[in-house]
Amino acid sequence: MGRDRLAALRAQRQNATPDPGQGGYEMQAHPSPSANGTGNGTGTDPLSAFYAEATAIQDSIQDFDDNVTRVAEFHSRSLNALDDAATQANTTQLERLTDETRQLSNSLANRIRALEKPAGAGPDAQIRKNRIDVVRTKFMATLQRYQDVERQYRQQYRQRVERQFKIVKPDATPDEVAAVVNDDQGGGGQIFAQALTSSNRYGDSRAAYREVQERHQDIRRIEQTLGELAQLFNDMATLLGEQEEKIDAIETAAAGVAHDTEGGQKHTEVAVKHARSARRKRWICFWLTIIIILAAVGIGVGVYFSQHPVKSSSSG
Repeated sequence: MGRDRLAALRAQRQNATPDPGQGGYEMQAHPSPSANGTGNGTGTDPLSAFYAEATAIQDSIQDFDDNVTRVAEFHSRSLNALDDAATQANTTQLERLTDETRQLSNSLANRIRALEKPAGAGPDAQIRKNRIDVVRTKFMATLQRYQDVERQYRQQYRQRVERQFKIVKPDATPDEVAAVVNDDQGGGGQIFAQALTSSNRYGDSRAAYREVQERHQDIRRIEQTLGELAQLFNDMATLLGEQEEKIDAIETAAAGVAHDTEGGQKHTEVAVKHARSARRKRWICFWLTIIIILAAVGIGVGVYFSQHPVKSSSSG
């Protein structure tokens, strides 16, 4: 009998042992919600998502800054190019990099705008504000650096145009130089073309004219970029002012709620004190009334008996 029970127990244990080939470990393919660190299965909490996006934006700002450095390098190469082929290749690369940098800067601006949406009052509001300030400041500093680079090389391109024009016309007046450098409404090209007809250095003059035309294109591209950067910088500055106003409004509202709550508590305490005082006064009035009634009754009884003395009966 004991052997039969032992055999039955062994069979029961074997049947209870999970078989890997029969899906005994199927639950391993479905981790619990707490396995991803959230604990509730709803994904990353808002503050963690905020920090992740802020970090990603800072990484992209570093890419933006690297692009600005490369733009400066291409401008330098363009000024030092020795032949038309090298100039053209450099110009093509610079245009491609400028377009890429423009898209990157616009994308960063949109992401920062999304990041700056007020999350309301709360313990994390100041933490968010401080981190956003760091991100925005870094982005605007890179925008400013990009503008400085473009202004620097725009000036150098203008100086190159002036030198090339003086090769063609060494006795050019300041007004003629300014007209050629600025190329207002194409007037500089006409002045340069007239100078070519009177120059005795035809080969050098033609090369100088071609370079002036190229530099004018470079200057126009730089001025377009500067206009876009200025607009973007102003948009970010305006957004900063708007966000500060919204945050101030939220903080003011939160302070008002706290003040109102504190005031309500004080009013409640005063009301409770008044209620207690009123109850005490009612009890005092009640007992005073009882005392007065009893005193009146006593006085009345005393007066009655004083006026109607009780006659005593005599014996015998």
